[in-house]
Amino acid sequence: MGNWGWDHMGNGMGWGMGFGGIFMILFWVVIIAAVVVLARWLLGGFGQDDKAGGKSALEVLKERYASGAIDREEFEQKRRDIG
Repeated sequence: MGNWGWDHMGNGMGWGMGFGGIFMILFWVVIIAAVVVLARWLLGGFGQDDKAGGKSALEVLKERYASGAIDREEFEQKRRDIG
């Protein structure tokens, strides 16, 4: 008779070891994902998609005008466009 995945003590080592490895990988993927989500939540990363670094569009526009990146006419036009 063939060995068929049984060691000399009669314990099956075939399928159990394969599934154990898969579950170990899944376990670590879940742990790492949870740490990333928690870190982003604590640092305020979620819910900031519509703002550049937590600033409103008007604040960014004012900064650009103050630094001289845009002139008064462009500032006024964009301010009206923003709302």
